[in-house]
Amino acid sequence: LQELFATPYFPRREKDEALRYAETVPGRTTNAMCGLARELGVSIIIPLYEKAEGGKLFNSAAVADADGSLLGVYRKIHIPHDEFFYEKNYFEPGDLGFKIFNVQGADIAVLICYDQWFPEAARACALLGAQMIFYPTAIGRIRGYDSPDGDWLDAWTTVQRGHAIANAVHVCAVNRTGVEGELQFWGNSFISDPFGAVISKAGEGEETIVAEVDLARNTMIREGWGFMRNRRPDCYGEITKGERGDE
Repeated sequence: LQELFATPYFPRREKDEALRYAETVPGRTTNAMCGLARELGVSIIIPLYEKAEGGKLFNSAAVADADGSLLGVYRKIHIPHDEFFYEKNYFEPGDLGFKIFNVQGADIAVLICYDQWFPEAARACALLGAQMIFYPTAIGRIRGYDSPDGDWLDAWTTVQRGHAIANAVHVCAVNRTGVEGELQFWGNSFISDPFGAVISKAGEGEETIVAEVDLARNTMIREGWGFMRNRRPDCYGEITKGERGDE
């Protein structure tokens, strides 16, 4: 399911009475989806606006296993703040770190939307053992705006295929569709294999995509290209320092 699947994308407004959408975990939506997971015998990723202890608010995704149990929650770590994506007005940065969930024998990670632009997030999940990374997303075009950056959709697809290749993991990007105010969400959800090949893809409209994935291919790509064994963590200290322009 896409980011904030049960609500409008309210962060497109600088201010919104969004507290009416916030809920606890467990809560109304997770209880309903855990029941559905148990009924259908499937695992479900449940993106929602979480109201946590102390009243803190997070952009989160809970994970239900096929027996209906709630495996845990990931809270979005990278929070954007741009025109029509005013997320820092609504969400605290995630405080639970990167997490791995074992669903029916597969180890998966969940990252959310803006997280998908950060190679460190995907690498951290791979190092923790993720075989597949899911990205619930709400991204699209600003209607009537011609960006000087170039093709946002192409960049969005490319960066996630790059995460798949660099980490030898499958990637599943699940994007919102339709028009909400100034935003045209572009859909184009897709599933990539660990060498960046798109094995299933949706169009711009609402659609369900299904693919059979071979997780053993992760190991073949990783060992063949040496992406993990040839790492040089001793040289990566700069990654943990703030960018000079941010200091």
